[in-house]
Amino acid sequence: MERLYIISVEDQKEVLNTISEQLSHFEEYVTLEECETANEAYDLLTEIERKGEQTAVVVSDHVMPGMTGVELFIKLKSDGRFEGIKKVLLTGQATHADTIDAINKAQIDFYIEKPWQSDTLLEKVSILLTRYIVETGLAYEPFAPVLHKQTLFDLLKGR
Repeated sequence: MERLYIISVEDQKEVLNTISEQLSHFEEYVTLEECETANEAYDLLTEIERKGEQTAVVVSDHVMPGMTGVELFIKLKSDGRFEGIKKVLLTGQATHADTIDAINKAQIDFYIEKPWQSDTLLEKVSILLTRYIVETGLAYEPFAPVLHKQTLFDLLKGR
């Protein structure tokens, strides 16, 4: 089975712990990683790619010291190694301009406003993990228990 990663990026440790706890639903099937800055996340993504492994989803806060979440996503979008990564902006402090940049320049997949519902985060990440696996041509069967069934059905039907 391919080794896939889901990375959470959040500068507030208690919020990062909450995100990780909620995403633990996926940990039997993917590797979960935490980063407290966007720069740390970019370095980790580079290391994962260098090892020949893949990151499927990045969930990031926006307002953080140094590089913002939107800036991270724009950087990922412009770096050919990472353009297929699915992106979730999880924030309560993005401005209107930040949100426009996230959509137009970074092409985020989902925007989730803080405070969020655990079910919402899990569903969105499941949808994106499913899309990533199907779009990259990975065998979906080993991941089936955590994939979004309707999304998987729709994508397979459309092949």
